[in-house]
Amino acid sequence: MSDLVQLPFEQAGPMRPAPLLRALQARGPIHAIRTAVGDPAWLVTGYEQVRRLLDDARLGRAHREPERASRTGESALFGGPLGDFDTEQADHRRMRSLLQPHFSPKRMRALRGRVEALTADLLDGLAAAGPPADLHAELALPLPIAVICELLGVPYEDRAQFRAWTQAAADITDRARSEQGLAELFTYGQQLVARKRARPDDGVISRLAATDGVSDDDAAAMGMTLLFAGHETTVTAIGMGALWLLNTPGQWQALVDDPSRIDGAVEEILRAPSLGGGGIPRYARTDLEIAGVHVRAGDLVLLDTGAANHDAAVFADPDRFDLGRPAVAHLTFGHGARYCIGAPLARIELKAVFSQLAARFPTLKPGCAVEELTFNPNVLTGGLTALPVTW
Repeated sequence: MSDLVQLPFEQAGPMRPAPLLRALQARGPIHAIRTAVGDPAWLVTGYEQVRRLLDDARLGRAHREPERASRTGESALFGGPLGDFDTEQADHRRMRSLLQPHFSPKRMRALRGRVEALTADLLDGLAAAGPPADLHAELALPLPIAVICELLGVPYEDRAQFRAWTQAAADITDRARSEQGLAELFTYGQQLVARKRARPDDGVISRLAATDGVSDDDAAAMGMTLLFAGHETTVTAIGMGALWLLNTPGQWQALVDDPSRIDGAVEEILRAPSLGGGGIPRYARTDLEIAGVHVRAGDLVLLDTGAANHDAAVFADPDRFDLGRPAVAHLTFGHGARYCIGAPLARIELKAVFSQLAARFPTLKPGCAVEELTFNPNVLTGGLTALPVTW
């Protein structure tokens, strides 16, 4: 096992896939690898296999012997097993049933106008700041934070604090820092729940706290999970989407010239930038076969949605960013029972950002070479630290 390839796979740049990953994909849909911390795992890269396994009850996030389980990294939240092996599936169904109503089509429609107004205000700031300006600091970072604060009922003025804690919790290299960030975030959630009990509002945290059978700790944990997941991934998606649109010849102009392309643009922004080389961690709850490979109970199985979204059997010329790509369901939000409940909100935000950006800044272009950009390699989402633009 010592000669297995190890994550992370080396990339020549943020817009170029890891050659080793593409070589593995060409050999088949499942591969024995080692994680970044040296533990054995299976990496599943085929679209059909990843899609099916995302909704397979034989895989889960919990492990019968968590102290012996393979880990993907040092993150307290995502580095290893999570939850109670015996009650995991029931616990997950309960959590989804509690959260789903807050992301209903009706509530999302009500939020759309506010997202568009917040985007317009931030673009006013972008215009005042430049050119040149930092699209990350002026738009990609503040918009998802403002939106999730409004949805949850979290004070926007606390953003510097909780942003620091979520960044610490997401650290994949320092478990002590990750655990401390998670603890700080949970304590903050408990304090918020107490304040909402005293002064209720229409936010999700207040509504959870008022729900029968939901303890204060449950409301705090769910609220902080949404706070973390609800802004971090969208910050990255806006930044990477802009990077690909502006640096792929003809694509920004195509959106500027034809605003009706926005829906296709959003789906390609969700599909293409995630080139693969990681994966959603799952543990086999029982022995099973994946594409003819025997996987034992307890094995770590990484479902690489990014690699699956670049499966040449499903997506023609998959590493090309193309707004005109025929619609095929990408797996960025998962599939089945664990499909991301925040997907509609993410799409609303991306649509608002890129439709308004194209209309107001049609001559937008990169402010530096792709090679000069810097990323944060120590956190789960690994997004940009800045995105200089000019117009």
